[in-house]
Formats: sequence, structure tokens, C-alpha cells
Amino acid sequence: MRKYSRRFQQIVQKISKNKLYSPLEAIELLQVLSNVKFIETMEAHIVLGLDPKYADQQLRSTVILPKGTGKIVKVAVVTKGEKVSEAISAKADIVGSEDLIDQIFQGRLDFDKLIATPDVMPLIARLGRVLGPRGLMPSPKAGTVTNDLKRSVAEFKAGKLEYRVDRSGVLHVALGKLNFLSNDLYLNLISLQESVDKNRPSGSKGKYWKSVYLSSTMGPSIPIDINLLKNNGINY
Repeated sequence: MRKYSRRFQQIVQKISKNKLYSPLEAIELLQVLSNVKFIETMEAHIVLGLDPKYADQQLRSTVILPKGTGKIVKVAVVTKGEKVSEAISAKADIVGSEDLIDQIFQGRLDFDKLIATPDVMPLIARLGRVLGPRGLMPSPKAGTVTNDLKRSVAEFKAGKLEYRVDRSGVLHVALGKLNFLSNDLYLNLISLQESVDKNRPSGSKGKYWKSVYLSSTMGPSIPIDINLLKNNGINY
């Protein structure tokens, strides 16, 4: 049986059992309950009615959080030719061609996002075993395979996130720091909700949204009333 610290147990007691909180109420409660020595991140954990083992029930997309993530994102770009100078002018943190591919193959992973132009993807294929398990492999679906380097680098640095369901059909997404204004965190949550609805897989049948929980890095999870999320016409 898992053991929790006294601090954690005291926090849990302040959360009402068998209650579904409104999104904003849950956010504000997480902010009040946070009592660690660093600024925690707020996370959303969304259980969806998907079985990712089927190709038409996989969910992988991106969302631009309007208030950012509060995290400094280090972006690497693999490209060649004239696109190298474009990537540098776009303020990518790391830029290279075959040399950078070799460095990554040898273990260099000091970046949060890897963007590549289509012409170098055949060269990057050999990095699958290195990048794949870390979720860093460039993909057109994720917006990380593109010729528009200026836009892509700017978006990821501003708060664009890639998300995907895990093997059990659950999304885990960091939505910002707890020292954000509560309304700003709420706006980020709504943007995620709208994106998840917009990108509903074609094979999804029945109830799409099953449950939503908000939590902080070191805190407990708080159940959310799905119907109180912004209603955009989707029947939950």
C-alpha cells in the first residue's frame, strides 16, 4: 500500500470527497493548498473513451496555450542550406545539420523540442530509438516537421504543446505554473479542452470524455465537473 507524507495527507483532508469541482474552483484550491518550496506546475489528467491500440482511436495533436506554460523551452532545429540561417534568425537555441544529427545519436539531448525541415527527415530516421521514447521525434502532426521555421520556433517558445493519449487512453498535460493568475490557468485549460474536442479521432464512439482531474506537481488530484468546462456544443 502506498504511503503518503504527513504534508500530503493534511492537504487531502481539505478536498471534499465525492464532489466534482468547477474548473476555476479546483484551480484556486490547488493554489491555496500548495505549500512546497518551489513553484508547482498545474497538470490536467483527462481520461478519454479511446483505445489507442486502434489506429482510428489515437489522439496526437498540439495546442497553443494563450498564457504560456511558464517554462523556458529550448528548441533545436535540424535543417540544411539556407534554412540554417532562417533557424538562427528565428532564435532557435540549437541549429545544425548532419553534425547535430550525429551529436544527438551520440547522446546529446539538451533541448525540449526538436524541429526539422522535410528534406532532412530521411537522415533523422536513424534517431528513432533515441528520440522516440522521449517524445522528441519530429512529426508533421505535431508541427515539428515544417519549412516555416520562424513560425514553428516562435509558437513552441510561446507555449505551444504537443499532447497524446498514453496506452490507456489518458492525457497528461502541464498547463502552467501555480503562480499564474487563476483565470490564466483556466484559459489554458479551456484551450486544451477545445483542442481535444476539435481533434476527436474518427474511431471514437460513445462517451468521449470520461473524467478530468487537476493536480499540482506535489499535490493531490481534484476531480472536475466536465459539464462545467466551456460548452462548445459537444455532447459529453
